[in-house]
Amino acid sequence: MTEHSPKDAPDAPAPADPIGDTLAQVGPRLKRVRARRGVSLAALSEATGISKSTLSRLETGQRRPSLELLLPIAQAHRVPLDELVGAPQVGDPRVRAKPVVRNGRTVIPLTPHPGPIQAWKSIIPADQNEPDPCTHEGYEWLYVLSGRLRLILADHDLVMGPGEAAEFDTRLPHWFGPAGDSPVEVLNLFGRQGERVHIRARPAGRPAGPAAGR
Repeated sequence: MTEHSPKDAPDAPAPADPIGDTLAQVGPRLKRVRARRGVSLAALSEATGISKSTLSRLETGQRRPSLELLLPIAQAHRVPLDELVGAPQVGDPRVRAKPVVRNGRTVIPLTPHPGPIQAWKSIIPADQNEPDPCTHEGYEWLYVLSGRLRLILADHDLVMGPGEAAEFDTRLPHWFGPAGDSPVEVLNLFGRQGERVHIRARPAGRPAGPAAGR
């Protein structure tokens, strides 16, 4: 039995920094606004009380913009603060991470950046059927999409079919793979210790479907 991180978990890409990207665009914005209004650095310095060297460093990105610097500049140009700062662009919400093969299993990441919960889809070929239980910190949730999954968890040896789910503390010895001679596809969610997946269920006796809300 080995102790390590989840075998199938994809590598997390470097997180995006929308705030840093927005701040990096402030300098060029300041220069464009000043040039458009035909104002010299000397004139802007006199109007704002900010030194020419500080204004120049702001425009070239050598000085980090702050509210106490941007407010008088916006007032001098008679423009809203938003015109100098802008807002972070809303990125494409689609996850475009490419599938990777790890330990003989194809892993398709479903979350674009690190977070408390990681999600991915695993396609496990039929030959990956030799149990190799492991332990590691965390909590995992499995949902069988297709095929039959064998789950070994501590003293339990279970076979699950499509539509069945399981969740468990990964500090317990565990392994999962194909239960037969066909591949199995699984949706995986993994969280840090103490993070659990909560599944909402209908109250007992309440029917499913559109009529439920009537």
